[in-house]
Amino acid sequence: MLQFIKSASIILFMILLLIVIMSYTLKQKTERQKYRLVKTFQEIEIRFYPKAIMATVKAPSETYTGNSNNNFRKLAGYIFGSNKSSDKIAMTAPVHMEKNSTGSNMSFVMPEGYTMEKLPKPNDNSIELHYSEEGYFAVIKFGGYANEKTILNKEEELKKKLNEAKIIHNNKFVYLGYNAPWDLINRENEVLVKIDFSE
Repeated sequence: MLQFIKSASIILFMILLLIVIMSYTLKQKTERQKYRLVKTFQEIEIRFYPKAIMATVKAPSETYTGNSNNNFRKLAGYIFGSNKSSDKIAMTAPVHMEKNSTGSNMSFVMPEGYTMEKLPKPNDNSIELHYSEEGYFAVIKFGGYANEKTILNKEEELKKKLNEAKIIHNNKFVYLGYNAPWDLINRENEVLVKIDFSE
């Protein structure tokens, strides 16, 4: 019995190690949304984001994570071939999640090299292709698995730091998630908001 438990523990450890290695490898290959770091203060980054093409789906939810599974399934279906050309589009990071008075949004950033004309049209009419807003954004980072409470806490922390620095923001916060659910270590999360800033 003891030998069986020892063997099972070794197998479980090897499986977990393999998952970590595969997650790290996939993460290194995933294209990330481009931005330019402008400055850092009090754990806050000021970034300039150029416009990017986004695929967005909206849902009637008052939370960041509400309907996230269904939204992710729709967007993943689009990039995996559920489009008018049956084309496969590479996954990028981060996934954008936003909530407002009308519901919640989830967005995938389209890879560089695509234009609006080159992107295949989604089969699902609830998916909208559009350009993101260009400009300066304030960002706060945090690790671990994100849930509604941790996202809202970081939103409040970011808001407080910006108010203390007298930096005006548009109060439209966005959660950015960089990891797949099976990534066990080095998880990356961010909350960002558009600000009034000039260099």
